Amino acid sequence: MLICNDILKLDMRTRQKLDLRYFGKNIIIAVGLVLVWRGIWILLDLFDQWAFGGGHIITAIIGIALGFLLLYFPERTLKTLERL
Repeated sequence: MLICNDILKLDMRTRQKLDLRYFGKNIIIAVGLVLVWRGIWILLDLFDQWAFGGGHIITAIIGIALGFLLLYFPERTLKTLERL
């Protein structure tokens, strides 16, 4: 609660700077995540073409199974899906 009171005491110009920095930082993080995701997607498409000749059914099934495993292992439950 102390942090909220301190922020309320700041003048309007300082609060606007904080909001702009916060927004800018989050936009940069979002763009970075999208670019990483896009790169991984392209690499997996290239691997699919090389290993399976472009057979998307096989890699889709493997991807779904691997995705469920990755969601299961951190907490040993699939409750992570409830957050979505």
